[in-house]
Amino acid sequence: MLTNPRPTETGAAVAHDRVYRALRTQIMHGEVMPGQALTLRGLGRQFGVSMTPAREAVRRLVSEGALFLSASGRVSTPELSNERIEELAAIRALLEPELSARALPRAHMALIDRMEVINAGIATAIARRDGVGYIRSNLEFHRTLYLRAQAPAMLALAETVWLQLGPTMRALYGRLGKTEAPGHHKLILAALQAGDEPGLRIAVRADVTQGLRLLAA
Repeated sequence: MLTNPRPTETGAAVAHDRVYRALRTQIMHGEVMPGQALTLRGLGRQFGVSMTPAREAVRRLVSEGALFLSASGRVSTPELSNERIEELAAIRALLEPELSARALPRAHMALIDRMEVINAGIATAIARRDGVGYIRSNLEFHRTLYLRAQAPAMLALAETVWLQLGPTMRALYGRLGKTEAPGHHKLILAALQAGDEPGLRIAVRADVTQGLRLLAA
């Protein structure tokens, strides 16, 4: 016989999922810096929940590589080694050109127009020296294209890499001192308009790896 979940269990699950999704987004967008410590009590205050949903959210994010749990129980965002950055950059170089190529046959003009608008938003964020806004808009630019690939498992893998890189990308933004939107985005848009798959793969690969390789240099 099926039974309805207890109200307290349902409420805890909802709270846990809310904290998980909000914290996941903050990490992916670089709202926390590499090595920044987090406490269950602090997360509970931040999201207005008890320690149990905060603990469950942290466990999920640790399993995804977004947070690091030390032997002493300290929770923090990871400080990635150069080797780890190179590895994640290599994964992006494999996954994202393939996603873009799969999206190309469905890249209608409305999609390209939408990506151009997002790219303009990236330039605005840079002009305002808004690192979080830059990362958020940059990921939106790529996700908007990759959703057209209709490859959800592949996109989920790419998003897991973005999640692990979020704090590092924020540090990279500060180091590079960007003053204009990524030049490779214009090449991506031009390749989409021309239906140029080889050119699209090259532009995406260069875009997603260039900055990371500078950080690891």
